[in-house]
Amino acid sequence: MVKSSNTLAFLCSNCGSDYPKWLGQCPSCKEWGTLNEYRVPKSKRSSRTTKTSLESTTLKDILKSNPRQRFPTKINEVDRVLGGGILPGSLILLGGNPGIGKSTLALQILSSVKNSSLYISAEESADQIAMRAKRLKISSTEMQLSGENCIEEILKQIKLLKPVVVIIDSIQTVYSDGIDSLPGTVGQIREAGQQLLQICKEQGITILLIGHVTKEGIIAGPRMLEHMVDTVLYLEGDDRYDHRILRSVKNRFGATHEVGIFQMQSNGLVEIENPSELFLAERSINVTGSAIFASMEGTRPILVEVQALVSNANFGTPQRNVNGFDLRRLSMLLAVLEKRLKLPMGMKDAFVNIVGGLRIYDPAVDLAVIGAVASSAMDKPISQDMILIGEIGLAGEVRSINQLEKRLIEAQTLGFKSAVVPAHGFKDVRKPLGKMMFHKVTSVRQAFKVIFP
Repeated sequence: MVKSSNTLAFLCSNCGSDYPKWLGQCPSCKEWGTLNEYRVPKSKRSSRTTKTSLESTTLKDILKSNPRQRFPTKINEVDRVLGGGILPGSLILLGGNPGIGKSTLALQILSSVKNSSLYISAEESADQIAMRAKRLKISSTEMQLSGENCIEEILKQIKLLKPVVVIIDSIQTVYSDGIDSLPGTVGQIREAGQQLLQICKEQGITILLIGHVTKEGIIAGPRMLEHMVDTVLYLEGDDRYDHRILRSVKNRFGATHEVGIFQMQSNGLVEIENPSELFLAERSINVTGSAIFASMEGTRPILVEVQALVSNANFGTPQRNVNGFDLRRLSMLLAVLEKRLKLPMGMKDAFVNIVGGLRIYDPAVDLAVIGAVASSAMDKPISQDMILIGEIGLAGEVRSINQLEKRLIEAQTLGFKSAVVPAHGFKDVRKPLGKMMFHKVTSVRQAFKVIFP
């Protein structure tokens, strides 16, 4: 921070760094003409210099004093993503596209809190929040509403009401009187986040920050905000579908990449107990270019359909389009098809779609993708009761994957009778899986002999 005795300082609008004098180029981000003058308040400086230091405590003493326990939100999908419920004293950041349902989900979480809670909306009035609560059939005598957007006033309300959970909607609209810049700038978000983190840890309350996202899909503002919080959640969805996916990308108290599946209805977000049935509800039977894959989203197996369409290229350069899958990964799999299996793909258009709007990061989807592409190219359908699981290497080998047993149990529950699995990873499966037939393969060529007899 600024160490000069002068009350004037200069803040970079690009990276948020501040300096005691004006510079043409910001030394941190190397951008020109981004330093703007602002005045450092004396009260802010004096409060930091007079702050008392905290004494250290041994780990044994903390464990003896019964550390804070989680409390459930009564929304099973939210509790799953958070790692079992809300931990007192945690700072949570929730991001998502406009209109995806962030405020709706936050209000539903707050309605499950029995003790005093506070919803601070700097974007909407208290009447608008009350209208949404009426539509969601939420009536809580312990919930307090506020339209304040000054961080100093927000902290006063928190200290006065002493709520258990606080919702800030949104962090980009909160500002501090101590910084002479508009709300939403890097400096304002950093200052508001730091003060909320401090009161969160001091008083043991849980604060959920709702954040805007940029056109690239990341939370707007300094990246330091994501490092500062304990949990980062993204609410994802597609305008063509009514379901929403709550994904954890950072969680200090639980598993990352855990997902919760919801369906947007007139009465809010309704949790889906069996998402595999949702993604397979409109599956086509005995159609080429379709394969079923068991994905692991955090600790939960979800069966999804992988569709592929291969056709002759009408122009000089063949098209490669994907939805819910990595485009560069698809190019690699097409190269394996052409090199190892002698299936010409150089002058073919290839389209791959993960049905339902789900985005798959699991490398175990490789075998399902390459199987669906080959099925469309050779015009041969894959058996409707078969699932394909396995990671593909550049040599055409089928590599082992993690948590194979959970994937197979989910597939058996939904009535699938056979599975093509990596031979090296099958030895870790210890639980008997009834009459399900397993085809243990070591290469794509061997797998294709099973898939396309």
